Formats: sequence, C-alpha cells, structure tokens
Amino acid sequence: MKTVLLTLGRLPKGLDVARSFARAGWRVIVADPFPRHVLGASRAVSKSYQVRAPAQASQGFLDDLLAVIETENVRLVVPVSEEILYVAALRDRVPACVRILAMPQAHLLALHDKAGFIAFAQHYGLSVPETYAADSDEASTLASSGASVLKPRHSCAGIGVQMFAKGAQTPALPGAILQRAIAGAEHSVCALAHQGVVQASAIYRGAMMSGTVAVSFERVENDAIQAWVATFVAAAKWCGFISFDFIVDESGTSWGIECNPRLTSGVHFFETDDIAGGIIDPALHIRLRKPVQLQQFWPCLSETQASFGDWARLRANIGMLLSVRDVTWARDDPWPLLGQPWSAWPIIALSRKLNCSFGEAASQDFLWRGIS
Repeated sequence: MKTVLLTLGRLPKGLDVARSFARAGWRVIVADPFPRHVLGASRAVSKSYQVRAPAQASQGFLDDLLAVIETENVRLVVPVSEEILYVAALRDRVPACVRILAMPQAHLLALHDKAGFIAFAQHYGLSVPETYAADSDEASTLASSGASVLKPRHSCAGIGVQMFAKGAQTPALPGAILQRAIAGAEHSVCALAHQGVVQASAIYRGAMMSGTVAVSFERVENDAIQAWVATFVAAAKWCGFISFDFIVDESGTSWGIECNPRLTSGVHFFETDDIAGGIIDPALHIRLRKPVQLQQFWPCLSETQASFGDWARLRANIGMLLSVRDVTWARDDPWPLLGQPWSAWPIIALSRKLNCSFGEAASQDFLWRGIS
C-alpha cells in the first residue's frame, strides 16, 4: 500500500484529498503543528504527526517532514494550503521515488507575490487592474483618480487588505501594492493542472461570508474566466493546484485580481472519488460534484447567530444553514463534522488569545515568512 503525506490537517479542504486517497487504496498520513485537527478525526487518516510550525521554524518544519517521509515510506506529498511555499523546498531534498505536488519554490513565490502575478498576467495580455507599489508616485496618482485597494504583497485570506474611496490618502507602505478597485461580482477559481493544461476547475462565489472569507459557496459558470485561467496555466506551464480571485464588472469583463498558487476551498466542488486519480494520472477525468452550493456548517452557524437583529439576513442565513450540504459531511465518516468544535479548539483558543479572527488564527503559523 502506497502512502501519501498531507502537510496540514486543520482545514476542511484537506479532508476531500484525504478521503479521495483513502478510497483509492492509499494510506494517508497528516502532519500539522497543532496537536489535533479536523483531518485527525477522519477515518481516512491512518496517523497524524505534530511538526514544528513553518512560519516560526521553517527549517525545523522541513526537517520534521523529511523524518515523516522516511519513517512512513511516503511516496507522495500533497500540500493543503499556503504551507506549500515552504514544502516546495523539499523537491531537491527527497529521493527520486517521492513526488512533491508543488511547482519549484521560485515559481510559487513569483505568483504568490501580488505584484509578480499582475506583471505575469499583463505580459500575456490578460485583464488585470492597474497595480503599483504602494509607496510609488503612480500609486498616489491612482488613489486620486478612483477607488483603490491596498494589499500586502505576500498575504492570504484577506489579511491586511484595506479599501479606499477616490481621493483618500493611502499609506505608502513598503512591501504593499495599491490596486484599482473594480466594481463588480467577486468570483474564485480552483484548478488542477498538468504541464500547462487544466484538468479540472470550479468557479464559485461566496454565498455567506465571515469577514473576507467565504464559508458558504455557490458554483457558477463563466466561459470568460475559464478561458482566462486556461491561458494563464498554459503560459506558466503549471503542474498542480492553482487558484485565482476575479472581479466580473457590469460589462462582463473578468479581471484577475489575485493568484493563490495552491489548493483552495473550490476543491470541495471536485468529485471526491476523482481527486486522487487526477493527481496520480493526469489523463483521468475529474468530475464536479452535483451540488452547486456547499457550506462550512460551524462557521455558518456562527454567522447565523451573529445576524440576530437583522431579520431578513437571519431568515436567509437559517434557510441556507438548514438546506445546504456541509463540506466535511460523509455518512461513512461523520466525526470531522460532529467533532469539529473539539478538533478546532486550538484555533478557537488562539483567536481569543490573539484577539483576531478565526481565519487569522488558523493560518498565522504557516503564512509565508521566508526560509531561514
């Protein structure tokens, strides 16, 4: 039996991958800095290892992963989120028989950099908003001419994003970008690609938000976005997961605003049974699941409780909560959903300690800080 290692266990999107490999006959191992997590509650997972946090001990994290790979005779390593930016450094440190599902680290970092992503897309004629270094003269001109968005060049989950009205004084922060704000509907894409060809992709919109993060998702169709992604993936000769955020304006133009060169929550729309096969053999077709709307039950419950007093919003949230399928639920593997308050307690406790959102607490120890 072959063994696959998932390098994060706390996020529900990893559960789809774990279940898929388990159903395909693989042994699934998980590594995470937290002592317990949602994947650890799954019957699909054989064993969990607690490892050092990459943002605090990057080399220690890699050394711990190498030890797991050797001990468990791992043949495939699948990153689950932004820890991929660290995990990619293992490509040259593992035996030839071990596959790391990640592009070279330099490729990942070039697109994780929001300014680098914009420059790459512009080079290939793809629609992206005007974007400048936040401390440049061009940024000042942009801020005076229309609404703008300030973003750290290296960030995820909306952390550090600020919106400004036309003419507002924007901070000239080094290491940040200022981008023209596009009015329109936000869309996201999660895709799996091999050698520059998209194998599968899901386009979706947030149906319920927790801050800037969607906790309920609705899958949609958009041919223009599909074509945009196909062009980008071909130009980058991409292999592995890659994700994007778009704004579709009132004229129907799709503007690429960010790239996440990794797995995102859109994987929930992939047919679970097909994910492992598509990773192992790119020739295999990956279907999309029949439900076009999915939710993360516990965060949606929190948002519903927070909407008391706004009756129209409350009714809509209760209707969604009771009718939409949870992303972690499986009849033959119920504990990831039922036990989530227990498995997520380390994140809940940390969010209270740091007085930050659940999403920030869940990601603070694997956000990119660089290899040292």
